[in-house]
Amino acid sequence: MRKFLFIFITLIVFGIAGYFAFIYYVSFSEGYRSGELIKFSRKGVLAKTWEGEISQGISGAQIFEFSVEDSEAEVIEKLKEYQGKYVKVTYKERYGTFFWLGDTKYFIIDVVQEESPHFRK
Repeated sequence: MRKFLFIFITLIVFGIAGYFAFIYYVSFSEGYRSGELIKFSRKGVLAKTWEGEISQGISGAQIFEFSVEDSEAEVIEKLKEYQGKYVKVTYKERYGTFFWLGDTKYFIIDVVQEESPHFRK
C-alpha cells in the first residue's frame, strides 16, 4: 500500500510539473504584428503584469492584446517610449498562461518602431 501511494503521489507531482513546463516553455506559434501602440500599462491586484494593445486598422476595429514578461526589461522600456507610435512587435503565442505572467497568450519578445503606412510623408 505504501509503495502504491508513493508511486501515485510521484506521478501527480511529475504530472503537475510537466503541465507547468509545457505551458511556460512550449510555444503554439511565433509571429509579427504591426500597428499603433494605443495602450501599455502595468495592472493587476495580486500580481502586476504588463499588458498592452495595438490598433491594427484606421478605425481601431482590430485590436491585438498582448502581455510582456517582467524579464523583458528592454522591451518594456521600448514600449513605454513608443506609446502612440506605429510599431512592429515579435511575439510568441503559448497554449495558455498563468495569472502571474499576463492576461493573454501573446507575449512580446521584441519591438521596433516603424513608419505608419497610413500617414506616409
